[in-house]
Amino acid sequence: MATTSRNRSHPVRTLIIFGVITVSLYLIMGFTNAWVPKLGLDLSGGTTITLSAANITGQGAVDAASLELARSIIEQRVNGSGVREAEVTTSGERQIIVAAPNVQKDDLAQLVGQTAQLYFRKVYWVQENGNTSNPSQDDQGDLDLGDLDLGDLDLDDLDGLDIDDLDDLDLGEVDPNAPDVPEINPPPGQNEDSTPEVSSSPTAQSGPPLPGLPIPEPSPRPRAPGVEKKSVTDHLAWTPDDRDYADYARFYCGDKWWPNVVDQPYVACDETNTYKYLLGPALISGQLLENAYAGIPQNSISWLVSLSFNSEGAAAFAEVTAKLATLSEPNNQFGIVLDNTVISAPRVNEAITGGSAQIEGSFTQQSASQLANILKYGALPLTFETSNIDTVSAKLGADQLNAGLLAGLIGLALVVIYAVFYYRGLAIVVVASLAIAFLQTYAMISILGMGMGYALNLPGIAGVIVAIGITADSFIIYFERIRDEAREGRSLRTAIESGWKRSIKTILIADSVSLLSALVLWILAVGAVKGFAFTLGLTTLIDIGIVICFTKPLMTLLGRTKFFGEGRRFSGFEADHLGTRSAAPVAATSGGSK
Repeated sequence: MATTSRNRSHPVRTLIIFGVITVSLYLIMGFTNAWVPKLGLDLSGGTTITLSAANITGQGAVDAASLELARSIIEQRVNGSGVREAEVTTSGERQIIVAAPNVQKDDLAQLVGQTAQLYFRKVYWVQENGNTSNPSQDDQGDLDLGDLDLGDLDLDDLDGLDIDDLDDLDLGEVDPNAPDVPEINPPPGQNEDSTPEVSSSPTAQSGPPLPGLPIPEPSPRPRAPGVEKKSVTDHLAWTPDDRDYADYARFYCGDKWWPNVVDQPYVACDETNTYKYLLGPALISGQLLENAYAGIPQNSISWLVSLSFNSEGAAAFAEVTAKLATLSEPNNQFGIVLDNTVISAPRVNEAITGGSAQIEGSFTQQSASQLANILKYGALPLTFETSNIDTVSAKLGADQLNAGLLAGLIGLALVVIYAVFYYRGLAIVVVASLAIAFLQTYAMISILGMGMGYALNLPGIAGVIVAIGITADSFIIYFERIRDEAREGRSLRTAIESGWKRSIKTILIADSVSLLSALVLWILAVGAVKGFAFTLGLTTLIDIGIVICFTKPLMTLLGRTKFFGEGRRFSGFEADHLGTRSAAPVAATSGGSK
């Protein structure tokens, strides 16, 4: 029996290593402050909205890449509104599911129900926004003329103004901190010898009202609902009047402008709320863009964004760039507007034909890729319809959580009662293994919630409850194999080792089936059901680790004690309980142990 002695495992060492791993999980929880699992919408309360996407023509399948880009934009919109821990996922071929905890139905529906619209608009005025909220009514209209370019002012519009009132005004230079304006140019080799098709001089603009002048009442917006100009030429010919500049003067970044109507002027700020733009009617729709991508051209080290338009967009783009190239700043700039934000305002240097252009500027890889994705999304012919709205109150979520925990405790109690009744002293192993399984499962769910955003939902709790049965199956397979070995006359210590070798294959096969089921369910499931698949797979992996690294070493140590090794009463290995004539012989009688 020397071979048996040499091949003896080291249960104490294994248990120590397993204990260190368990303690390490809780140390990680402490360092990351992840003591409480992140709860899903059905447990914490909130709103879920399902959006169904369709092509703007209403025909054809929705492109998977288009749907993913739409999901990304909606996610940015939701997170940008201050909603925390929101989840935006795609489902099937045309659905986007938005789940936001602690958000009312109407608020979330207004936030995600609109389809993002992207337009290219002409810039008529730009200035640094001195405030991010509205000042008092008495302060409205007071502008710092140091930030304004008065070179284009038509003094005929100042009829009635007392010139003496201007003695104290500082008509200094343009703000040196003005934004670094990117340029929009044709690709290399295109339009190198082209000249602008339109050679008219810039139209003089009156600009915002000067300090001390009364600001006219705001004009109703939109001015003529439903009356849309028919051509890009008409939109280019539009010029702002005093009321437009008055509305512009009242606007501060953070205010809400009128709807993004195609044939109306528009006021918007950049993404940082630093600069405020007065924009004309839409010149080109983002839906005319065929593609946009970021890259570094050959023989260059700078990132840029390349654009390509369809035939209709190419014609409009050529006409617009020919006109803008003849104007001075800021009238030669495009304001690219998405979701009420000017995401870029490139300058046009020359007419661009052919439908391809490049936006050059101080781009990084991240900023260029982000702009390209936004432009690409604006070109997608997608519309969204709200197909379903579900609201869960916080009280209902708490009730569901309590019900799930109660069900888990009942299941755990039944397993323990069965183990005590049938396996007697071996119930110690069952209780200890289940306790370790609970500690590790809780720690993993909490850490994954903090690190990866995993949220425990009601189906996930169901997966944990099912795992109790899976863990109990592993005990039963192992214990019954030990009892079979003991009935055949082997000592208990020998039965523990030989029974393990014969049972571990069965345990691994059974757990593999559970893992395969969890994987298939994860791939095919929709929405919250994925939570069940995830926890089922996670707890099955934990079960494998516990059986190998905790249950088996613990059984080896117990088998070396007189109480279990000699099959004493209530140990679970009594002769009458095993159905044999005598108790399982101790290992010492076999000569296989010291």
